Amino acid sequence: MARSGTIAAASPSTAASGARIDWVDYAKGICIVMVVMMHSVLGVELAAGQTGFMHVLVAFAKPFRMPDFFLISGLFLSLVIDRDWRTYLDRKVVHFAYFYVVWVTIQFGFKAPAFAAETSWQHVGLLYLESFIEPFGTLWFIYLLPVFFVVTKLTRKVPSLAVWLVAAALETAHITTGWTAIDEFCARFIYFYSGYLFAPYVFALSDRARKHPALALAALAAWALINAGLVAAGASEWAIVSLALGFAGACAIIAAGTLLARAHWLNFLRFCGEHSIVIYLAFFLPMAATRTLLLRTGIIPDIGTVSLLVTIAGVLGSLVIWQAALRLNARFLFERPEAFWIAPKKPGVRLQAAE
Repeated sequence: MARSGTIAAASPSTAASGARIDWVDYAKGICIVMVVMMHSVLGVELAAGQTGFMHVLVAFAKPFRMPDFFLISGLFLSLVIDRDWRTYLDRKVVHFAYFYVVWVTIQFGFKAPAFAAETSWQHVGLLYLESFIEPFGTLWFIYLLPVFFVVTKLTRKVPSLAVWLVAAALETAHITTGWTAIDEFCARFIYFYSGYLFAPYVFALSDRARKHPALALAALAAWALINAGLVAAGASEWAIVSLALGFAGACAIIAAGTLLARAHWLNFLRFCGEHSIVIYLAFFLPMAATRTLLLRTGIIPDIGTVSLLVTIAGVLGSLVIWQAALRLNARFLFERPEAFWIAPKKPGVRLQAAE
C-alpha cells in the first residue's frame, strides 16, 4: 500500500500523473546520504591524517553509490525525451545549469580567500572561469546530468544496443584524462542510459521485490557479502567487475528502497530523496563548518565518530539552509526564477532544484 501522495508504479508511464513514487524517493535518499557520507568521511580523514570506522562504509558503497544515482536519473527520460528541443533544453539543461552557476559562485565565495592566500586574486578569478570547463568540487553531478540528457536525445536514431555497448566499453576502459567531465562521462553514462533504456525492467524489479520481500532480503544479503568481499580483496575496480558491481548495487538499492517503502520505515530517507538535489547543492557548507569545529576543538577524539557527526550535519544542515532560504525570500537558491526560463511553463508549475 503506497503512502498518501505517492504511488508504487509498475512502469514509468503509470507515474506520469505527477505523483511521487515511494521507492524511487527512498533509493535517492539512500544515495544522497551516501554521497554526503563519502565527502564528509574522506574530508575528515584527510584533514586528520587518519581513518576511522566510517571509512569501511564509504569503501563498501563506492562501487554503486553514483551508478544508482545516475540510473535513477534516467528512469523517467522516456516520458519527456520527445519534447521539442526548446522545452527539453529548458527542463534538462538550463534548469541544472542555473543551479550550477548559482552554487559554484557560492562555493567560490567561501573558498576564494583561502585560494587567494595561496596564490593571488587573479588566479582565483581564473579558477572560477575554469569551473565552467572543469566541474568544481562536489558539483560535478549536476554539471554532467545535462550532458547526459543532450547526448541521449541526440543519439535517439542510433540503435540503442550500439549506444549501450559503446557506453559499457567506455566504463570498462576506465579512462583517465584528468578532466572530470570526460572521465566521469565515460564512467557513468552507461548507468544513466541503462536507466532510460531499461526503465520497464527496473520497475518490474521493484514490483517483484515488493511482492516477494523474503526473497528480496535474501538477495540483498548475498549481494552485500559479494560486494564487501570484492571491495576487501581490491577487485571491485577491475574491468568488467566494476561494471557488474555498479549494476548489482543499483539493483540492490532499488530493492532496498522498495522494501523500506513497503514497510514505511526510515521515512527520513524518503524525505531526503524527495529533496536530494537540495541536499547535494547545500551540504558542503554545514559539512565543512562542522568538520573544522570538531577537528580544531578536539572535543571528540575518535575520527569515526567525528565523520559520522559531520555526515549528519551535512544532511540536516543542508535542509536547514533550504528552509531558511524559503523563509528569508531567497528562493532563487533552490527554485529557478521565471527570468531564467527559455520555454513556457504550465500554470502553477514551480520547478525546484530537487525536481
